[in-house]
Amino acid sequence: MNRPAIACLLGPTASGKTAAALACAERLPIEIVSVDSALVYRTLDIGTAKPTPAERAAVPHHLIDIVEPTDSYSAAEFRADALRLIDEIRARGRIPLFVGGTMLYYRALAHGLDDLPAADADIRAELEAQAARAGWPVLHARLAAVDPVTAARLAPNDAQRIQRALEIYLVSGQPMSTLLASAAGSREASPYRFVPIALEPSDRGALHARIARRFDAMLAAGFVDEVAALRARGDLDPSMPSMRCVGYRQAWEYLDGTIDSATMRDKAIFATRQLCKRQLTWLRAMTERIVIDCCADSATHDAVEAIERALDTR
Repeated sequence: MNRPAIACLLGPTASGKTAAALACAERLPIEIVSVDSALVYRTLDIGTAKPTPAERAAVPHHLIDIVEPTDSYSAAEFRADALRLIDEIRARGRIPLFVGGTMLYYRALAHGLDDLPAADADIRAELEAQAARAGWPVLHARLAAVDPVTAARLAPNDAQRIQRALEIYLVSGQPMSTLLASAAGSREASPYRFVPIALEPSDRGALHARIARRFDAMLAAGFVDEVAALRARGDLDPSMPSMRCVGYRQAWEYLDGTIDSATMRDKAIFATRQLCKRQLTWLRAMTERIVIDCCADSATHDAVEAIERALDTR
Protein backbone atom coordinates (compact mmCIF):
# COMPACT_ATOMS: atom_id res chain seq x y z
CA MET A 1 0.00 0.00 0.00
CA ASN A 2 3.06 2.28 0.10
CA ARG A 3 3.26 2.29 -3.68
CA PRO A 4 2.31 5.65 -5.26
CA ALA A 5 -1.32 5.77 -6.38
CA ILE A 6 -2.11 6.36 -10.04
CA ALA A 7 -5.73 7.33 -10.79
CA CYS A 8 -7.33 5.76 -13.86
CA LEU A 9 -10.60 7.27 -15.09
CA LEU A 10 -12.27 4.49 -17.07
CA GLY A 11 -15.65 4.08 -18.67
CA PRO A 12 -17.60 3.13 -21.77
CA THR A 13 -17.82 5.39 -24.76
CA ALA A 14 -19.83 8.60 -24.26
CA SER A 15 -19.73 8.28 -20.45
CA GLY A 16 -18.18 11.73 -19.93
CA LYS A 17 -14.54 10.80 -19.32
CA THR A 18 -13.12 13.77 -21.24
CA ALA A 19 -15.28 16.31 -19.42
CA ALA A 20 -14.31 14.88 -16.05
CA ALA A 21 -10.61 14.81 -16.93
CA LEU A 22 -10.63 18.42 -18.10
CA ALA A 23 -12.47 19.46 -14.95
CA CYS A 24 -9.82 17.67 -12.91
CA ALA A 25 -7.13 19.65 -14.76
CA GLU A 26 -8.66 22.85 -13.40
CA ARG A 27 -7.92 21.68 -9.85
CA LEU A 28 -4.80 19.53 -10.14
CA PRO A 29 -1.56 19.73 -12.16
CA ILE A 30 -2.38 16.66 -14.21
CA GLU A 31 -1.22 15.34 -17.56
CA ILE A 32 -3.65 13.03 -19.33
CA VAL A 33 -2.46 9.67 -20.62
CA SER A 34 -4.92 8.19 -23.10
CA VAL A 35 -6.08 4.60 -22.56
CA ASP A 36 -7.71 4.34 -25.98
CA SER A 37 -6.68 2.04 -28.82
CA ALA A 38 -8.28 4.30 -31.46
CA LEU A 39 -6.73 7.60 -30.37
CA VAL A 40 -3.23 6.29 -31.11
CA TYR A 41 -3.86 6.65 -34.87
CA ARG A 42 -2.95 9.83 -36.69
CA THR A 43 -5.66 11.31 -39.00
CA LEU A 44 -8.46 9.37 -37.29
CA ASP A 45 -9.92 12.43 -35.59
CA ILE A 46 -13.68 12.88 -35.91
CA GLY A 47 -14.72 9.24 -35.60
CA THR A 48 -12.56 8.65 -32.54
CA ALA A 49 -13.88 11.73 -30.69
CA LYS A 50 -10.27 12.82 -30.32
CA PRO A 51 -9.72 15.73 -27.91
CA THR A 52 -9.87 19.06 -29.74
CA PRO A 53 -6.76 21.20 -30.29
CA ALA A 54 -8.07 23.58 -27.62
CA GLU A 55 -8.50 20.75 -25.10
CA ARG A 56 -5.03 19.43 -25.86
CA ALA A 57 -3.59 22.93 -25.47
CA ALA A 58 -5.27 23.35 -22.09
CA VAL A 59 -3.71 20.22 -20.58
CA PRO A 60 -0.92 17.95 -21.88
CA HIS A 61 -2.17 14.74 -23.51
CA HIS A 62 -0.11 11.64 -24.22
CA LEU A 63 -0.42 8.52 -26.42
CA ILE A 64 -2.54 10.31 -29.00
CA ASP A 65 -1.47 10.50 -32.68
CA ILE A 66 1.56 8.26 -32.16
CA VAL A 67 1.22 5.74 -35.04
CA GLU A 68 0.06 5.77 -38.64
CA PRO A 69 -3.24 4.03 -39.45
CA THR A 70 -1.25 1.50 -41.48
CA ASP A 71 0.51 0.37 -38.30
CA SER A 72 -0.54 -1.63 -35.27
CA TYR A 73 -0.03 -0.83 -31.60
CA SER A 74 -0.12 -3.56 -28.97
CA ALA A 75 -1.02 -3.71 -25.31
CA ALA A 76 2.63 -4.49 -24.60
CA GLU A 77 3.71 -1.29 -26.36
CA PHE A 78 1.05 0.64 -24.44
CA ARG A 79 2.29 -0.70 -21.11
CA ALA A 80 5.91 0.18 -21.85
CA ASP A 81 4.97 3.68 -23.02
CA ALA A 82 2.62 4.23 -20.08
CA LEU A 83 5.15 3.24 -17.42
CA ARG A 84 7.75 5.49 -19.05
CA LEU A 85 5.29 8.39 -19.09
CA ILE A 86 4.40 7.93 -15.43
CA ASP A 87 8.04 8.37 -14.48
CA GLU A 88 8.50 11.37 -16.80
CA ILE A 89 5.34 13.15 -15.63
CA ARG A 90 6.12 12.57 -11.94
CA ALA A 91 9.69 13.81 -12.51
CA ARG A 92 8.18 17.10 -13.72
CA GLY A 93 6.28 17.40 -10.45
CA ARG A 94 2.96 16.73 -12.16
CA ILE A 95 0.31 14.03 -11.82
CA PRO A 96 -0.43 11.39 -14.46
CA LEU A 97 -4.14 10.71 -14.98
CA PHE A 98 -5.04 7.76 -17.18
CA VAL A 99 -8.26 8.25 -19.12
CA GLY A 100 -9.98 5.93 -21.56
CA GLY A 101 -12.03 2.88 -22.31
CA THR A 102 -9.69 0.27 -23.80
CA MET A 103 -9.85 -2.16 -20.93
CA LEU A 104 -7.23 -4.49 -22.38
CA TYR A 105 -4.74 -1.63 -22.13
CA TYR A 106 -5.72 -0.97 -18.53
CA ARG A 107 -5.38 -4.65 -17.69
CA ALA A 108 -1.89 -4.75 -19.20
CA LEU A 109 -0.91 -1.64 -17.24
CA ALA A 110 -2.35 -2.58 -13.88
CA HIS A 111 -1.79 -6.33 -13.88
CA GLY A 112 1.10 -6.91 -16.26
CA LEU A 113 1.43 -8.95 -19.41
CA ASP A 114 0.56 -12.58 -19.75
CA ASP A 115 2.81 -15.40 -20.91
CA LEU A 116 0.66 -16.61 -23.80
CA PRO A 117 1.69 -18.84 -26.72
CA ALA A 118 3.55 -17.15 -29.56
CA ALA A 119 1.85 -16.50 -32.88
CA ASP A 120 1.57 -19.43 -35.28
CA ALA A 121 1.55 -18.28 -38.91
CA ASP A 122 0.03 -21.50 -40.26
CA ILE A 123 -2.87 -21.50 -37.80
CA ARG A 124 -3.51 -17.80 -38.42
CA ALA A 125 -3.60 -18.37 -42.18
CA GLU A 126 -6.06 -21.24 -41.77
CA LEU A 127 -8.32 -19.18 -39.50
CA GLU A 128 -8.28 -16.31 -42.00
CA ALA A 129 -9.22 -18.72 -44.78
CA GLN A 130 -12.09 -20.08 -42.69
CA ALA A 131 -13.28 -16.55 -41.95
CA ALA A 132 -13.13 -15.67 -45.65
CA ARG A 133 -15.43 -18.59 -46.37
CA ALA A 134 -17.84 -18.42 -43.43
CA GLY A 135 -17.37 -15.00 -41.82
CA TRP A 136 -15.95 -13.96 -38.46
CA PRO A 137 -19.29 -14.37 -36.63
CA VAL A 138 -19.07 -18.11 -37.34
CA LEU A 139 -15.58 -18.22 -35.85
CA HIS A 140 -16.85 -16.17 -32.91
CA ALA A 141 -19.48 -18.86 -32.31
CA ARG A 142 -16.73 -21.47 -32.49
CA LEU A 143 -14.75 -19.53 -29.90
CA ALA A 144 -17.82 -19.30 -27.66
CA ALA A 145 -18.02 -23.10 -27.64
CA VAL A 146 -14.45 -23.51 -26.33
CA ASP A 147 -13.89 -20.24 -24.43
CA PRO A 148 -17.19 -18.57 -23.55
CA VAL A 149 -15.53 -16.12 -21.13
CA THR A 150 -13.32 -14.61 -23.83
CA ALA A 151 -16.06 -14.74 -26.48
CA ALA A 152 -18.41 -12.75 -24.24
CA ARG A 153 -15.95 -9.84 -24.32
CA LEU A 154 -15.54 -9.79 -28.10
CA ALA A 155 -17.75 -8.52 -30.89
CA PRO A 156 -18.68 -11.13 -33.53
CA ASN A 157 -16.65 -9.20 -36.12
CA ASP A 158 -13.60 -8.47 -33.95
CA ALA A 159 -11.38 -10.39 -36.33
CA GLN A 160 -8.04 -9.65 -34.70
CA ARG A 161 -9.01 -10.76 -31.19
CA ILE A 162 -11.17 -13.73 -32.26
CA GLN A 163 -8.28 -14.99 -34.36
CA ARG A 164 -5.83 -14.62 -31.47
CA ALA A 165 -8.11 -16.34 -28.95
CA LEU A 166 -8.73 -19.30 -31.29
CA GLU A 167 -5.03 -19.46 -32.13
CA ILE A 168 -4.16 -19.70 -28.43
CA TYR A 169 -6.71 -22.47 -27.93
CA LEU A 170 -5.47 -24.44 -30.95
CA VAL A 171 -1.81 -24.06 -29.95
CA SER A 172 -2.18 -24.77 -26.24
CA GLY A 173 -5.35 -26.81 -26.01
CA GLN A 174 -6.58 -24.45 -23.29
CA PRO A 175 -8.92 -21.42 -23.39
CA MET A 176 -7.21 -18.04 -23.30
CA SER A 177 -9.31 -17.07 -20.25
CA THR A 178 -7.93 -20.07 -18.34
CA LEU A 179 -4.35 -19.19 -19.22
CA LEU A 180 -4.88 -15.57 -18.19
CA ALA A 181 -6.35 -16.61 -14.84
CA SER A 182 -3.50 -19.02 -14.09
CA ALA A 183 -0.91 -16.38 -14.98
CA ALA A 184 -2.47 -13.71 -12.76
CA GLY A 185 -0.28 -14.48 -9.77
CA SER A 186 3.01 -14.64 -11.65
CA ARG A 187 3.05 -11.29 -13.45
CA GLU A 188 5.70 -8.71 -12.89
CA ALA A 189 4.82 -6.48 -9.95
CA SER A 190 4.20 -2.82 -10.71
CA PRO A 191 5.91 -0.08 -8.71
CA TYR A 192 2.58 1.77 -8.70
CA ARG A 193 -0.89 1.15 -7.31
CA PHE A 194 -3.50 1.77 -9.99
CA VAL A 195 -6.89 2.99 -8.79
CA PRO A 196 -9.74 2.43 -11.29
CA ILE A 197 -12.51 5.03 -11.15
CA ALA A 198 -15.35 3.85 -13.36
CA LEU A 199 -17.99 6.04 -14.99
CA GLU A 200 -20.93 3.66 -15.36
CA PRO A 201 -24.57 4.31 -16.31
CA SER A 202 -27.43 3.83 -13.90
CA ASP A 203 -29.68 4.09 -16.98
CA ARG A 204 -28.38 2.22 -20.02
CA GLY A 205 -30.98 3.91 -22.21
CA ALA A 206 -29.64 7.35 -21.34
CA LEU A 207 -26.15 6.29 -22.38
CA HIS A 208 -27.50 4.84 -25.63
CA ALA A 209 -29.14 8.18 -26.37
CA ARG A 210 -25.81 9.94 -25.81
CA ILE A 211 -24.13 7.51 -28.19
CA ALA A 212 -26.67 8.28 -30.92
CA ARG A 213 -26.36 12.04 -30.42
CA ARG A 214 -22.58 11.84 -30.51
CA PHE A 215 -22.52 9.84 -33.74
CA ASP A 216 -24.93 12.29 -35.36
CA ALA A 217 -22.60 15.11 -34.29
CA MET A 218 -19.69 13.24 -35.90
CA LEU A 219 -21.65 12.93 -39.14
CA ALA A 220 -22.42 16.65 -39.05
CA ALA A 221 -18.72 17.39 -38.46
CA GLY A 222 -17.71 15.57 -41.65
CA PHE A 223 -16.98 12.03 -40.50
CA VAL A 224 -17.83 10.43 -43.85
CA ASP A 225 -15.48 12.85 -45.59
CA GLU A 226 -12.76 11.85 -43.12
CA VAL A 227 -13.18 8.18 -43.99
CA ALA A 228 -13.31 8.99 -47.71
CA ALA A 229 -9.95 10.75 -47.39
CA LEU A 230 -8.52 7.73 -45.60
CA ARG A 231 -9.76 5.43 -48.37
CA ALA A 232 -8.27 7.71 -51.00
CA ARG A 233 -4.78 7.24 -49.54
CA GLY A 234 -4.62 3.84 -51.19
CA ASP A 235 -2.62 2.16 -48.41
CA LEU A 236 -5.49 1.22 -46.11
CA ASP A 237 -8.05 -1.57 -46.22
CA PRO A 238 -10.93 -2.57 -43.94
CA SER A 239 -9.02 -5.51 -42.44
CA MET A 240 -6.51 -3.21 -40.68
CA PRO A 241 -6.99 -2.56 -36.95
CA SER A 242 -7.39 1.18 -37.54
CA MET A 243 -10.18 0.69 -40.06
CA ARG A 244 -11.94 -1.80 -37.80
CA CYS A 245 -12.54 0.93 -35.23
CA VAL A 246 -16.23 1.41 -34.49
CA GLY A 247 -17.80 3.74 -37.04
CA TYR A 248 -14.94 3.53 -39.53
CA ARG A 249 -15.79 0.07 -40.80
CA GLN A 250 -19.46 1.03 -41.22
CA ALA A 251 -18.54 4.24 -43.08
CA TRP A 252 -16.20 2.20 -45.28
CA GLU A 253 -19.12 -0.11 -46.16
CA TYR A 254 -21.23 2.92 -47.03
CA LEU A 255 -18.52 4.32 -49.28
CA ASP A 256 -18.21 0.88 -50.90
CA GLY A 257 -21.87 1.23 -51.83
CA THR A 258 -22.95 -1.93 -49.99
CA ILE A 259 -25.20 -0.07 -47.53
CA ASP A 260 -27.07 3.24 -47.59
CA SER A 261 -26.47 6.15 -45.23
CA ALA A 262 -29.35 5.30 -42.89
CA THR A 263 -28.12 1.73 -42.54
CA MET A 264 -24.59 2.97 -41.97
CA ARG A 265 -25.81 5.19 -39.14
CA ASP A 266 -27.86 2.40 -37.56
CA LYS A 267 -25.02 -0.13 -37.80
CA ALA A 268 -22.47 2.28 -36.36
CA ILE A 269 -24.69 3.20 -33.41
CA PHE A 270 -25.47 -0.47 -32.77
CA ALA A 271 -21.77 -1.38 -32.92
CA THR A 272 -20.98 1.41 -30.45
CA ARG A 273 -23.66 0.12 -28.08
CA GLN A 274 -22.11 -3.35 -28.31
CA LEU A 275 -18.71 -1.86 -27.56
CA CYS A 276 -20.21 -0.11 -24.55
CA LYS A 277 -21.65 -3.42 -23.33
CA ARG A 278 -18.24 -5.12 -23.58
CA GLN A 279 -16.53 -2.23 -21.80
CA LEU A 280 -19.01 -2.52 -18.93
CA THR A 281 -18.41 -6.28 -18.75
CA TRP A 282 -14.69 -5.61 -18.26
CA LEU A 283 -15.37 -2.89 -15.69
CA ARG A 284 -17.75 -4.94 -13.60
CA ALA A 285 -15.10 -7.63 -13.26
CA MET A 286 -12.95 -5.05 -11.41
CA THR A 287 -14.28 -5.48 -7.90
CA GLU A 288 -11.84 -2.86 -6.60
CA ARG A 289 -13.19 -0.08 -8.83
CA ILE A 290 -14.79 3.12 -7.55
CA VAL A 291 -18.11 3.57 -9.35
CA ILE A 292 -19.46 6.96 -10.43
CA ASP A 293 -22.92 7.21 -12.02
CA CYS A 294 -22.22 8.85 -15.37
CA CYS A 295 -25.93 9.63 -15.78
CA ALA A 296 -26.07 11.79 -12.65
CA ASP A 297 -25.97 15.57 -13.01
CA SER A 298 -23.09 15.56 -10.55
CA ALA A 299 -21.05 12.95 -12.48
CA THR A 300 -18.18 15.28 -13.43
CA HIS A 301 -17.90 16.70 -9.89
CA ASP A 302 -18.13 13.23 -8.34
CA ALA A 303 -15.42 11.88 -10.65
CA VAL A 304 -13.04 14.72 -9.78
CA GLU A 305 -13.68 14.19 -6.08
CA ALA A 306 -12.96 10.47 -6.47
CA ILE A 307 -9.71 11.22 -8.28
CA GLU A 308 -8.62 13.60 -5.53
CA ARG A 309 -9.43 11.03 -2.85
CA ALA A 310 -7.54 8.32 -4.74
CA LEU A 311 -4.50 10.57 -4.92
CA ASP A 312 -4.85 11.86 -1.35
CA THR A 313 -4.50 15.43 -2.61
CA ARG A 314 -7.23 17.02 -0.51
